[in-house]
Amino acid sequence: MKVLILGLGGAVARRVALGLHERGHTVIGIDTRPWKEAPRGIEMHTVDLRKRAAEDVFRTRRPDAVVHMATVTSLRVQGEERHRINLGGTRVVFEHCRTYGVKHALFIGRHTFYGAAPDSALYHTEDEPPKELASFPELADLVAADLYASTALWRTPELATSVLRVCYTLGPSAQGTLATFLRGRRVPLVAGYDPLFQFMHEDDVASAIVLAVEKRPRGVFNVAGPQPLPLSVIVREAQRVPAPLPMAVLRQLIGRFGLPRLPPGALYHLQYPIVVDARAFQAATGFTHRYNEVQTVQSFLDAHPTPPSHREQLRHKLETLGVVKS
Repeated sequence: MKVLILGLGGAVARRVALGLHERGHTVIGIDTRPWKEAPRGIEMHTVDLRKRAAEDVFRTRRPDAVVHMATVTSLRVQGEERHRINLGGTRVVFEHCRTYGVKHALFIGRHTFYGAAPDSALYHTEDEPPKELASFPELADLVAADLYASTALWRTPELATSVLRVCYTLGPSAQGTLATFLRGRRVPLVAGYDPLFQFMHEDDVASAIVLAVEKRPRGVFNVAGPQPLPLSVIVREAQRVPAPLPMAVLRQLIGRFGLPRLPPGALYHLQYPIVVDARAFQAATGFTHRYNEVQTVQSFLDAHPTPPSHREQLRHKLETLGVVKS
């Protein structure tokens, strides 16, 4: 099968490409970020998805399946450009799929689609609508892209469409929302709250997407792995320092004093859980995860040990300058 992966510069997308390549599929990639060390046999096009050069890849290579992973979060891209990438890019992808005879399109979304709210169900199923977009407007374009991809199920019935809403990823690459929370020495928590966080090892996410390419399930599916854990437990397992603060104080300090820079709406995800029911995807593909929750956090910790404190950093600088002895 000839598979075109959009957003091949991402860590999980590269794992998907390697997995498909190992299983004998022809893999083509598009991304503005180059992949210089791509193995021989994986064809990489360093172009903007929304430009004519990307359409030329669809036209000349005629892929059987397209995996759309070229969306971005508010942690990476700000403002109107994020909207153009997520919603505008998704629209272009499905137009090209229809025009150039693609048989199967996969949109890789996020389980944050459902929103974090105090009155949400503990487990979200695929037929639930998004909530609380007013409190997290930076998520709106990703939700719109997800909904647009879902409409292809009835707009373009000849195209098998799979919309995968994947929970947080974690692993050695340290890419993704949860990894951003854990990257620094101190991890912000909202005092009085300890939400469940649902996450998977990035290798398991890649395996799930490879299975979806081969099984071609039609519909919307939640994708998850091991059981969720309270955020405080994840922080301790990652050997980070929890920093519980009142919400009003946290809003003022976020992005300062070693705390990660987050959009204001993301703080609601530090209060309320987003946990999905993934049984439909498991039934459709036979997917099972390889890494449990502890192994997943450990893989992140092995690649990204606890950063030194400010005092330790200062002492190291003074030792380097010869001001103090080691």
